[in-house]
Amino acid sequence: MKAIRRFTVRPVLPEPLRPLSDLARNLRWSWHTETRELFQSVDPERWAASGGDPVRLLGSVPPARLAELAEDRRFLRRLTTVTDDLNDYVTGERWYQAQSGELPTAVAYFSPEFGITAALPQYSGGLGILAGDHLKAASDLGVPLIGVGLLYRHGYFRQTLSRDGWQQEHYPVLDPHELPLVLLKEADDTPAQVTLALPGGRHLRARIWLAQVGRVPLLMLDSDIEDNDLRERGVTDRLYGGGSEHRLLQEMLLGIGGVRAVRTYCRLTGHPQPEVFHTNEGHAGFLGLERIAELGDAGLGFDSALEAVRAGTVFTTHTPVPAGIDRFDRELVARHFGPDAELPRIDVERILQLGMETYPGGEPNLFNMAVMGLRLAQRANGVSLLHGNVSREMFSGLWPGFDPDEVPITSVTNGVHAPTWIAPEVFQLGARQVGAERAEDAFTGGGGDRWDAVADIPDQDIWELRRSLREQLVTEVRERLRASWRQRGAGTAELGWIDGVLDPDVLTIGFARRVPSYKRLTLMLRDRDRLMDLLLHPERPIQIVVAGKAHPADDGGKRLIQELVRFADDPRVRHRIVFLPDYGMAMAQKLYPGCDIWLNNPLRPLEACGTSGMKAALNGCLNLSVLDGWWDEWFQPDFGWAIPTADGAGTDPDRRDAIEAAALYDLLEQRITPRFYEQGPGGLPDRWIEMVRQTLMLLGPKVLAGRMVGEYVERLYAPAARAHRTMDPDAARELAEWKARLRRSWHGVRVDHVETSATTATAELGSTLTLRVRVALGDLAPDDVEVQAVSGRVDSEDRIADASTVPLKPAGGPDLEGRWMYEGPLSLDRTGPYGYTVRILPAHRLLATSAELGLVAVPAGDVVEGAGVLLR
Repeated sequence: MKAIRRFTVRPVLPEPLRPLSDLARNLRWSWHTETRELFQSVDPERWAASGGDPVRLLGSVPPARLAELAEDRRFLRRLTTVTDDLNDYVTGERWYQAQSGELPTAVAYFSPEFGITAALPQYSGGLGILAGDHLKAASDLGVPLIGVGLLYRHGYFRQTLSRDGWQQEHYPVLDPHELPLVLLKEADDTPAQVTLALPGGRHLRARIWLAQVGRVPLLMLDSDIEDNDLRERGVTDRLYGGGSEHRLLQEMLLGIGGVRAVRTYCRLTGHPQPEVFHTNEGHAGFLGLERIAELGDAGLGFDSALEAVRAGTVFTTHTPVPAGIDRFDRELVARHFGPDAELPRIDVERILQLGMETYPGGEPNLFNMAVMGLRLAQRANGVSLLHGNVSREMFSGLWPGFDPDEVPITSVTNGVHAPTWIAPEVFQLGARQVGAERAEDAFTGGGGDRWDAVADIPDQDIWELRRSLREQLVTEVRERLRASWRQRGAGTAELGWIDGVLDPDVLTIGFARRVPSYKRLTLMLRDRDRLMDLLLHPERPIQIVVAGKAHPADDGGKRLIQELVRFADDPRVRHRIVFLPDYGMAMAQKLYPGCDIWLNNPLRPLEACGTSGMKAALNGCLNLSVLDGWWDEWFQPDFGWAIPTADGAGTDPDRRDAIEAAALYDLLEQRITPRFYEQGPGGLPDRWIEMVRQTLMLLGPKVLAGRMVGEYVERLYAPAARAHRTMDPDAARELAEWKARLRRSWHGVRVDHVETSATTATAELGSTLTLRVRVALGDLAPDDVEVQAVSGRVDSEDRIADASTVPLKPAGGPDLEGRWMYEGPLSLDRTGPYGYTVRILPAHRLLATSAELGLVAVPAGDVVEGAGVLLR
């Protein structure tokens, strides 16, 4: 029989065990080994059955066992030690508190998904895992972050396979009362709520659940409440589900409702209000509109409020392709704002203008969330050096007249949270070498640029560690494979072969990620005979563990999975290559440490960062990857291999795949397998071990989320907080009025004449020319602009590369026609073809960058003296 109602019965813990409840509700246990070991000791069998989830564990332990533990002095001493450690961690001073300078009192960090732990399944892939690692690293460093997201009642889907290898999705219902969450409540003990107005007089209400991530509160909005109609209850049903309106409502709830949730949380707890708002991808972009509305209610006009909001906003883009950005029909957006819906006091046209694609190739009828995110943020970044370049190119249409390298989008390369992703055995090896405290400090981001102590670890210890981790992976794979085949309908008698799957002494390659087409899951199958030879080589075999989920609507991705599964089902190779369904955090934490090689072969440059290889590297796994994302930035032959790419213009996709697959096979056959199996005088693969050592020593400190969050603090959060404080209402009005005046008057700004002291088309290195420029400023004054000389080497089409800029000074004016003369020196500091130009840019003390308005004036072709344009 089926229950007509479900509810959660909580255990009553004996008084001495009450701290267990606090430990279970703070997700620090997910990366703190001593806390997990304490819970495991409560009941090892139930701990395993609970999937390592303390809340589920405590709900299943019999009262007799709890009574026994309440009398166990040794257990109570351990409980006191772990509880005191958490208290010190949450209340003590950490890296952030020791910094000098004007740091924000609080930062609100918005993301549509958060991967904190498998016990809170609110993530689908890299974006969510990155957001989770960002929160954990911020907690470790003491950064006063508030996370904001949605609570999905189905989370992301669970994946199984049919008998013929087709992906099947399942959406188990999540009960928040059974998750490590508490409901945020008002002073009268009623649940706190946020409400959004919808068209037709309807309302969308959401409760606020709190997940405590170490020191960081994570607020999660849940619309599945009785106060909502059926349609509104389903808004937070599943991650990235539903059609356009469903997604729009999710993103309005995340952005607008999220700001209201932050205000509510700070009011109820006394937490400082955020000075900086960080939008992790465009999904939360509407948060800027809510903050504009707040300032509007306080008396600021739209333009002034926009400037105030921009000053304290950071926007991070994660996509390298326009197709990866959420775009909505203009009419759909218009219907959900204005007098009969949300934010009624803001003119709908002003909202629509923020998301308009007002650049060549843009679609005027679509509302672009990333474009809105960039227009609402004074600071923006990509997530690797290469992705920063790609983003500047992709969004350059928003800053017409500027070269892509001047587009104001910087980059902060992602990192990963080492305590979450490092195998306990790797941590123990480090702790033996430098002590537990120093090892913990290094893994959280305070251990310097190199882990030199790794150099002193004996080869034998490194090799034994790697084999032990590989052996654990083999055991894990066999268990998961057996469960998968049972789900596919196989009987126990058919599965004896699984006991021989994988070998702890064979070179093991891992490939696990989402399965969009650009990640090329099946590139390894391009030449199946050659792959079979590698898998079955009599002396130097390889084995491959593959995992990944395709989006439920992506049949192309599902076909790729099916193709790989059918190959892995072949009795000739099924002991050497496996596909594991239901890839998630729990699987990943076993997979990264157990592999020797982490394979990544996306179409360059479509991988924004790709952090899975970072997690593998922290465990001594070597990367074999296309030079994309973070690997393009940090690759060295000392600790991995680069797959050559055939990404030149004109290479058709099929030929490109063939070339790059052949390069992959060549590397495996000629360089990687020989190095793994080649033994030195001591019977160990010395050269391989040295690459593992170099990976840990040189890559380890770079890939840390602690390094990433520290960069965000220093390069983005601190400047945004300073700008926020400077941008008081008077300053915001001043800047808004100045921008409006500048835009009205810019048509009158031009370069009238340029001349230089050069008399020939050649000049000597080290010489200095005098540059004189006559400009018209129309209704503007010299204080409104900066006149610059831009110079550098030029290519065959006279484009300046690697440009340097020098401001020129007013030397006279205005003349009778209202024109001003500017002049300054031009130093010839490089040999070869060299050129210069001049330009006029807006200038104001409150601008973050002179490109901010997208306005620039450059000379017309007839205003320059002949010898002055180019020095050859």
